[in-house]
Amino acid sequence: MSDKKAVVLYSGGLDSTTCLAIAREAGFTPYAMSFAYGQRHAIELDKACAYAPRQKVAEHQVVTIDLRKIGGSALTAAIAVPKDGNFDAGIPVTYVPARNTIFLSFALGWAEALGAFDIFIGVNALDYSGYPDCRPEYIDAFEKLANLATAAGVDGRGVYRIHAPLLHLSKADIVRRGLALGVDYGLTHSCYDPTPAGLACGRCDSCRLRLKGFAEAGTVDPLPYA
Repeated sequence: MSDKKAVVLYSGGLDSTTCLAIAREAGFTPYAMSFAYGQRHAIELDKACAYAPRQKVAEHQVVTIDLRKIGGSALTAAIAVPKDGNFDAGIPVTYVPARNTIFLSFALGWAEALGAFDIFIGVNALDYSGYPDCRPEYIDAFEKLANLATAAGVDGRGVYRIHAPLLHLSKADIVRRGLALGVDYGLTHSCYDPTPAGLACGRCDSCRLRLKGFAEAGTVDPLPYA
């Protein structure tokens, strides 16, 4: 493995799995971090735990925090997941308050403890649901925070970088990139509201964006749908 360490936020979904493969291709030794945060689609975490060893990660941390105590999202509260909606209808109820800030803060802490200065996150600002913490200005702001809020950043041991390699890619481009890197998308999961049997609904924003990406990439999504 490379001496270059990177913490990679890894949900088990299409984007984060592609991001993990990109980090590895870039010469980093990936340290994957996933979260059991009370999400209704916890099947994604099962996928992350199953796939992480195949991605040649140095370590896979699963952090447990209960964002159901905060609520305010269809993913963490008794709020219906919207189906067949308009992608341009504003910030959807599937937005989890401050989720990426919480996740990146944990990743930053682990990176500092590891002596790593690179953090990867699979956010996308092109084919996405309009979440405020997936925008370029948010990534830039957190990178500045990382270098101001850590001992390693302040005393000059290194400069933290937040890598968002998918930020300006279409979903189709993400699929193409992942397939070129050998990602097995059959071992990922993206649905916000899977059936009790674990099948993707095919109708939530995440499913529809995923299916759109595979269709535009000229290939078939290997994930089973209800």
